[in-house]
Amino acid sequence: MGRRTAWVGTSWKMNKGPAEAVVAARALAELSIPPHVQPFVVPPFTSLKDVCSILRDKNILVGAQNMHWENEGAWTGEVSPPMVKECGAALVELGHSERRTYFGETDQTVNLKVLAALKYGLKPLICIGDTQEEYAFNVTNEVLARQVKIALHGVKAHEFENILLAYEPVWAIGEKGRPAEADFVQNCHEQVRQTLIELAGEETAERIPVLYGGSVNLENAPHYAALPDVDGVFVGRAAWPVAGFKAIIESIAT
Repeated sequence: MGRRTAWVGTSWKMNKGPAEAVVAARALAELSIPPHVQPFVVPPFTSLKDVCSILRDKNILVGAQNMHWENEGAWTGEVSPPMVKECGAALVELGHSERRTYFGETDQTVNLKVLAALKYGLKPLICIGDTQEEYAFNVTNEVLARQVKIALHGVKAHEFENILLAYEPVWAIGEKGRPAEADFVQNCHEQVRQTLIELAGEETAERIPVLYGGSVNLENAPHYAALPDVDGVFVGRAAWPVAGFKAIIESIAT
């Protein structure tokens, strides 16, 4: 279980339209959540309001998969922080590698979105990760430190405790991803924690959850979550079915 609350989350990505999402959310609402576990789900925008409504009084947080940094304006196809907030979301996922790779997300735009999320009372779930090339050249720690420092630039001292981080190696994500070795994950999380200490001080940094994601499944989730500097897991397709999500939560809670 690690040192703190164990976070278990999943993003549905471009899956579960409104009807399917409502069915899943109702099933999630019936789950018995073990003590010291904080689950969250991140549905697509078309399902966000319904899922938030169904899970409003449950111990399952709901987040958006992305958002713009401006609160309104001529940004066709974008969703603003007030819109996300009005849907009832508690958090917003920012900087996922798919957004960086296919939609031009940068460390700088992640930073703008982090500051906007905090302004509107949303928890930013900041995804960081190294590519296969960066991993091969042994610069993972430098890459993660840069991403964290830029993403959190300008964050005020009292806002750090509303931050969530998820380390997701790009080479570990997706159907062709390979799970990272536990020792490697622990080392990366330890280094990320040191970066957070530089930015926020040790006491605050120790309270910032740093999750691991990347080919997480029922078998390896409890092993990752038990690592000293890992505060939970951000799961992909293994947690899309409610039964899979439930099983992973229970595996970490035992």
